[in-house]
Amino acid sequence: MTGSILDGAMEFTFLTRAPAAPLARYVESIWYARGRIDYERELIAPTGSTVAGIVLGPPIRQTPAAGPAFLATTGFLIGPHDRPIVNQPTAETFCVGIVTTPVGCRAVFGLDPAGLRGRVVDLATAWPTATRLRAELAVTQPGEVLAQAETALTSSLGEVGPGVERCAAAVAALEAEPARSIGELAASLGVSHGHLDREFSRVVGLGPRTLARILRLRALLAHLDVYGQIEWIELAATLGWFDQAHLIRDFKRHTGVTPSEYQAAQRRTYRPEDAAPGFVPR
Repeated sequence: MTGSILDGAMEFTFLTRAPAAPLARYVESIWYARGRIDYERELIAPTGSTVAGIVLGPPIRQTPAAGPAFLATTGFLIGPHDRPIVNQPTAETFCVGIVTTPVGCRAVFGLDPAGLRGRVVDLATAWPTATRLRAELAVTQPGEVLAQAETALTSSLGEVGPGVERCAAAVAALEAEPARSIGELAASLGVSHGHLDREFSRVVGLGPRTLARILRLRALLAHLDVYGQIEWIELAATLGWFDQAHLIRDFKRHTGVTPSEYQAAQRRTYRPEDAAPGFVPR
């Protein structure tokens, strides 16, 4: 996938790679971004997982909803969160990113996500492997970066803690039906609602209901045609929101803006073929 800015005033390359098994169980995507944006910053909606950025160029400032801002000179690690992160490059963006699956933090980074929730920390301090990987990627040809990163991540996968299998099954169920009752889901997995809550907090770093809201919004953003006529009331009903007001409340919580503000920001920044779901240029 390649993205570019609408007015053609700058060149920006954004590539993504969905890894193969066994890494696919723990890493949703690996991305490569290089270029300049012609706006100051952008809000990025949460993914429901942990996100790492290996900075190969100028520093990038990341600010979580609860602060404080973190200026990443070599890399950043964003813990699970349910509010948008502010991404603010200081110059050209040159970065390789790793987006885990909701259950992938411990296997990939050797960390329990609960301690990272809502925070941005230095990547090399939290995950020492990043120092070696950054050095390797810095001399790799752009077309080979994602493949090399996947190989390195696969070879460094670590042990996973208890409860990962059950949480992975719960995540799959919530992806298929985000509005599903958590109590009913827990019962289908053979545990109590409270047990599933505690297991999610440890393995995912978010509660199951919070993750379900994020997954539902991600599904909406992925299928939203910002250049078309959007029937918000119909969307709300189709995706399981009680009403349009409920959708707007969740939308603003996770993206930082209202649906109409999101649509306007996307339209003025991106070409239709270069959609960037979850990004709000400011």
